[in-house]
Amino acid sequence: MPILQHHDIEFKRYAVKLIVHEGKKRADVAREHGISASTLENWVRNYREDKGDSLFGSGYLTPAEEQHQRDVKRIEELEEEVAILKKAAAFFAKNQE
Repeated sequence: MPILQHHDIEFKRYAVKLIVHEGKKRADVAREHGISASTLENWVRNYREDKGDSLFGSGYLTPAEEQHQRDVKRIEELEEEVAILKKAAAFFAKNQE
């Protein structure tokens, strides 16, 4: 069974840069850096599809996806705060009667 390797985003960008910006052949970069050709092809395709914003795989998200996750979390926090404030307002209104 092959061992799965996880490469950090900087390594992926470096490998893609060699192909996209420096014109090196995919097969050469794959061989020189011990990357499977199909994995490298996926990185290049993802880079081109996303215009360089991200390289998918190993849990990496695009900046837009990261922002979306932060926004969703913040919305959930604010909704919880609103619910607490509504309960507090109802409690104090009930006690003033």
